[in-house]
Amino acid sequence: MKSKGPGFAVLYRWRLRPGTEASFVEAWSQVSQDLLLRGSLGSRLHRGPEDIWYSYAQWPSAAARDQAFALPSGKPEASRAMQEAIAESLPEVVLESVADFLVSGGEGAS
Repeated sequence: MKSKGPGFAVLYRWRLRPGTEASFVEAWSQVSQDLLLRGSLGSRLHRGPEDIWYSYAQWPSAAARDQAFALPSGKPEASRAMQEAIAESLPEVVLESVADFLVSGGEGAS
């Protein structure tokens, strides 16, 4: 039996300026916690090969994400720190969930 996850997910990708990794993780965490209050279903941050960082975020719908992003940031300093750490933003990838067996339960960043 397959389980279908949220209907809207986005993969974000960045290359960071050298030496900004820790500040990026902290800023990303604050921004992501703020987006949870605005309707996000959660997100994860990963470091991948070739110095590319990935964030996977789930939303109830594209409209819910658009509404959350249309509001002024609840964490403007963190948003600014995140942008300052990013050397290159790669195009985001919108994903359609067709089967979902991801176990949630991890609480916050360590």
